[in-house]
Amino acid sequence: MAETSKIVILGGGVVGCSIAYYLSREGVKSTIIEREGIGSQASGYSVGGLNPLEGSHIPGQLAPLAIESYRMHADLWEWLKEETRICFQGRVTEMVTLAFSEAEIPGLFKSLEYFENASSDGFSGCWMDAKELLNLEPRLSSKLIGGALLRGNRALDSFEFTRALADAAGKRGVAFRHGLVETFKTDGNRVYRVILGDGEIDCEQVVLAAGPWSGQLVRCLNLDLPVEPLKGELLRMKLPGLRLPCDFIGDGFSIYAKPDGLVWCGTTEEWQGFDRKPSDSARASILKGAMRILPDIAKAELIKHTACLRPMTTDAMPVIGRAPGWDNVFLATGAGRKGILLSTGMGKSITDLLTARTTEISIEHCSPERYG
Repeated sequence: MAETSKIVILGGGVVGCSIAYYLSREGVKSTIIEREGIGSQASGYSVGGLNPLEGSHIPGQLAPLAIESYRMHADLWEWLKEETRICFQGRVTEMVTLAFSEAEIPGLFKSLEYFENASSDGFSGCWMDAKELLNLEPRLSSKLIGGALLRGNRALDSFEFTRALADAAGKRGVAFRHGLVETFKTDGNRVYRVILGDGEIDCEQVVLAAGPWSGQLVRCLNLDLPVEPLKGELLRMKLPGLRLPCDFIGDGFSIYAKPDGLVWCGTTEEWQGFDRKPSDSARASILKGAMRILPDIAKAELIKHTACLRPMTTDAMPVIGRAPGWDNVFLATGAGRKGILLSTGMGKSITDLLTARTTEISIEHCSPERYG
């Protein structure tokens, strides 16, 4: 006999758990199906940075959803920590975007403008010359000519945040089911059963939030969703001496200062299919880039080398909304490097669509209908 669930969510990453969490706040129970474990993919390995002011299509079409999601994080954190007692290290951060050449300076002043214009949300920035940079962190490269100190971004431990969402949802009756989705049973333009390798679940609505694997699942519904895995690798390192005062970004690489004293260096972006194995070439590339920013990285101890697959669409915009041609199937994927940031907005908007068929969250540029 098939199991039953009002809403089935495919994927136990940060987006799937966010959807389950926001549904639970509306009193709606759901079932998350995850084949490996909560936060076991990109959601568990992300740097966890929340920058709503810059990125692909920011400024641009994604900017309204990005800042709305950022504000939702700010509103959520204290309550979520209080309910779950899970410390996901939510904090406001500072970062310095660095210039090695005069050609890079105009872009940094543009970043300063973005941050200064968002002062109402707590953002600010200032220019630092080479001497000021070395006063801030003497181990920085002597080849730097300046940088933009940017304040107001937030950061968290992405795995613990995902776990907190799942824990809070579970306290309200959300079920978690280990399993591998094989296909669906349909009646007209509705899915009424999800077929797993070891069972079946009858449902009223289905949400596909399976990251880069979403593209494979929708083929069972005769849909073509151009979301592919973008491989990213990071090095977690123990730097000798004092802790870094903030994050540093330059020349295409980043060094993130973590609360536990480690630094995370990265990141790479490669189209390698579903290969999740850390590579020697990526490690060498990251080390070379990080040492250009902070030469003492050469003395750091490598603690862990990770790789994950981010869901990326062909137009670098997330996919949020009802699946074309289906009455009760919804898509929530494709956030790329902004998945942790956008998880709140994606979770709330999908919840609204499932329960009220409309949402005030700015997802108008994220509709699956744009793919035909």
